[in-house]
Amino acid sequence: MTSLFISILVSCTLTFFHTAEADTTPLPSWNAGSTKQSIVEFVEKVTKQGGPDFVPEAQRIATFDNDGNLWAEQPLYFQLIYAIDQVKKMAPDHPEWKTQEPFASVLKGDQKEVMASGKKGLMKILAATHANMTAEEFQANVAEWLKTAKHPKFNKPYNELVYQPMLELLQYLRANGFKTFIVSGGGVDFMRVFAEQTYGIPPDQVIGSSLKAKYEVRDGKPVIVKLPEINLIDDKEGKPVGIHQYIGQRPIFASGNSDGDYQMLEWTTAGSGPRFGLLLHHTDAKREWAYDRESHVGRADKALDDASKNGWTVIDMKNDWKTVFPFDQP
Repeated sequence: MTSLFISILVSCTLTFFHTAEADTTPLPSWNAGSTKQSIVEFVEKVTKQGGPDFVPEAQRIATFDNDGNLWAEQPLYFQLIYAIDQVKKMAPDHPEWKTQEPFASVLKGDQKEVMASGKKGLMKILAATHANMTAEEFQANVAEWLKTAKHPKFNKPYNELVYQPMLELLQYLRANGFKTFIVSGGGVDFMRVFAEQTYGIPPDQVIGSSLKAKYEVRDGKPVIVKLPEINLIDDKEGKPVGIHQYIGQRPIFASGNSDGDYQMLEWTTAGSGPRFGLLLHHTDAKREWAYDRESHVGRADKALDDASKNGWTVIDMKNDWKTVFPFDQP
């Protein structure tokens, strides 16, 4: 073997082992810095057997908001985009919608006017497109929409607009004995269609806003029928309530991105023992969007103001993440 060949072989071997070592590093899509370090240090201290901050696995509960925290939420919440698409699909059977708001604005493509209809108008849209059908019919509709609908900016299916660094965080926590939950203002039945495949979070670990439902027998078959009545608004003060009702214990780790997550973060970090609050700040106008205090969706105002006071770690998307979406990875 020539000295040149030996030199090349040694170089390649060292490169291989360096790459293998790098691949085992937690959170590979996160840049080194205080944000990543604080997450890793928290996980290490609560999982260190015999340590002063050790937390048994049964108490390692982590909750994550979905919209704007696990996947994108611009230009509108994706579930609202689904509902708007369903209104257009159903319109031939509802000629009255041509003159009835907010449906008339939906059919004209006037998103600004749709949003101006407020909570009352949006609830009309959701009731028309989410209720009076069986749970199975709704799930099938959402699954079909996810297969065909594309995001207007990225031209990708909406369930590909997930954040690669957050996927890694979910996996990292589960690898260290955490049980991960989605706690979102989005519809629970909507999220359960894709949550397990997309995030590795099974349906029973998804908490969200919900409509009331009833049991019926249709054509000799027992079904659950969604009703046009609100059961739970899992946003703001509703998030700790939803966690209490469906999980039964306070999380030790909570992650969100907006004022709608404030109470979940506040309640989580107010508990005794080691606690971690994580707030995602959208600062990357080039790879995603930059927005916070004046945004029509995912507004973050009070949460940003109080993050330091409450001891929450703030993710600066532009500076803390090497990549944003899985399809951006080299």
